[in-house]
Amino acid sequence: MKKFSLIAMIGLAALSFQACNNASKDSKETADSLNMAKDTSTTGMNGIAVTSDDAEFATKLANGGMTEVALGKIAQEKGTSQKVKDFGSMMVTDHSKANDELMAIAKAKNITLPATPDDEHQKMINDLSAKTGTDFDKAYVDAMVDGHEKTVSLLEDGAQNCKDADLKAFAAKILPTVKGHLEKIKEIQSSMK
Repeated sequence: MKKFSLIAMIGLAALSFQACNNASKDSKETADSLNMAKDTSTTGMNGIAVTSDDAEFATKLANGGMTEVALGKIAQEKGTSQKVKDFGSMMVTDHSKANDELMAIAKAKNITLPATPDDEHQKMINDLSAKTGTDFDKAYVDAMVDGHEKTVSLLEDGAQNCKDADLKAFAAKILPTVKGHLEKIKEIQSSMK
């Protein structure tokens, strides 16, 4: 009986340590881990229909898209400039639509996407939420320029290098829209100087 109790305690401790370890992962890391664990040779319940690089592309894109929507909503509320408010509204509309399309592709390919922005992007959301007035406008515009430059680069890479035809086509399809966003936010940034 003592042996059984000892084995049960060791097992319980191991599960507790594993649970604690998983708790430190953010939503994107968890999605990436789940995608890596899926079998790429089959589709269905346990399989994933894309390469691990394509799955990682999808999780990065979803992470950024969710962040754009969240920040856009904040800009609509807190922006002092009408240009900032309008840009925020465009972010909510365009990125929500793109996020929905990406989710549909991910579901068909059995790709797990993050449910919430990762820790880095959540910190950005929290930091921007704490700002007010023209400080908010400037920080939001700067974040949008940086974020859209990174997203354009990610989409260009995806449009060229994704192995999955649907993800590749999706990247190519939304790239012009994101480039348009980048041009628009750079115009807003220039007008603020």
